[in-house]
Order: sequence, then structure tokens, then C-alpha cells
Amino acid sequence: MKQIVVDILDDGEVRIETKGFSGPVCLAESQFLKDLLGAETARSLAASFYQRHGVPMKRHIPLCG
Repeated sequence: MKQIVVDILDDGEVRIETKGFSGPVCLAESQFLKDLLGAETARSLAASFYQRHGVPMKRHIPLCG
């Protein structure tokens, strides 16, 4: 299920979190909120942002070093 979660903190800071999206579509789907709220001060991208069409990311573990 796709969700956009909006948290408003006591100090007035607003945090937007998208769930259930993969790839950069999450940015497009939440853009209307960013347009309403004003300038973005920070961005943190989850691993699902780097996924393509629901294909899980492969992690490579260094074997030497």
C-alpha cells in the first residue's frame, strides 16, 4: 500500500515520509505537499528510492580489507 505520512513536530517542523513507493516516483507523488509547505531544508532518501520497478537492491559485501 502506498502512503504519504506527514508529521508536524512541536517546533513546527514538518516531515514527509513516503511508504510503498520504489524509485524516484516518491518525489513526484509528494511534490504537491512540498509546493504547499515551502522551501525544503533537508532530504534523506531511503534505499527504496534507488530500487527500479520493485526489484530489490543487491548489496555487495567486501571480502577483503
